Amino acid sequence: MTKRPTIDDLARESRVSVATVDRVLNARHPVREETARRVYDAARALGYPTARLMEPPRPRHLPHYRLGFILRKPAHPFFAAFAREVEAAVNAAPAFHGIPSIEFVTSNAPGDLVVLLKNLGARCDAIAMVAPDHPTITEAVEDLKVKGIPVFSLLSDFAAGARAGYIGLNNRQVGRTAAWMVAKAAKRPGKVAVFVASDRSQGQELREIGFRSYFRENARTFEVLDTLVSPETRQLTYEATLDLIHHEPELVGFYVPGGAMEGAIAALRERRESRDLVAIVNEITPDSRAALVDGVITMAIATPLGRLCRELTTLMARVIETGTADPSGQIDLPFDIYLPENISYPD
Repeated sequence: MTKRPTIDDLARESRVSVATVDRVLNARHPVREETARRVYDAARALGYPTARLMEPPRPRHLPHYRLGFILRKPAHPFFAAFAREVEAAVNAAPAFHGIPSIEFVTSNAPGDLVVLLKNLGARCDAIAMVAPDHPTITEAVEDLKVKGIPVFSLLSDFAAGARAGYIGLNNRQVGRTAAWMVAKAAKRPGKVAVFVASDRSQGQELREIGFRSYFRENARTFEVLDTLVSPETRQLTYEATLDLIHHEPELVGFYVPGGAMEGAIAALRERRESRDLVAIVNEITPDSRAALVDGVITMAIATPLGRLCRELTTLMARVIETGTADPSGQIDLPFDIYLPENISYPD
């Protein structure tokens, strides 16, 4: 039976005192709107039974926006968490009434994504999506731009010059950080490898570039092997990782910047004698969290999904209202770093 959340849980989740939560719950004394909103968001995230009653009323004159989101892999824990954060951010937006429309795709084929993009464009005021950088998608984004429907790239950039903005991590910096950890944590110089899952993912490409550039600049005693292209399936990544470990006895570390990291983790668990390998992955999921706790992997670099979704919905509304995005066209968020010493199982 699932444990019912308590006021202590709300206080911890919203990073305020129990007394402040009590004031918000019972309206005993005035509380700043920002603080009350944090408590309310925590209550919704935890499933606190009076969360609906806690929601502060919003003015009826606020505009209504329908926001479209295209994410990948509906069964994957990362994208399931992404969808939850999107809904929470849109529902909690203080400056407009939002209606989120979230679609998932299992195919990375540009044609399939364009069909979905056009369908959402016919019923949404703005769209944000995870997609490869491909001319067919760029053309579809340009068509929507002409019609007044802005499109934003998420996690990995695409359609530069046509999309309204990019929001995610500085992917080159992520790759260099992964390389830094491999170079510092490896017990000796040796060979290192990097996996990519798609030649059209600009995010993975930039992470690979950053990874290689760090070793070229700062750790020349290491040899970076030719890039391993492994499609985003757990089984294929599992087999590729086992093959890599078997054929490269001088391997000291590797980085999986995207794709099916679960396959690499499974291979490491199977090859117990390979625990000395420094393994870096992206994003926190049940698999990567457990692998950190067990010491199977060394580090996970993660996207702060809550912050990303809050900033994204604000940006989408601003572009709908003004027609202009951030002057730079790009918002790079600080990434989270998880190590075996700062990870724990969620309550």
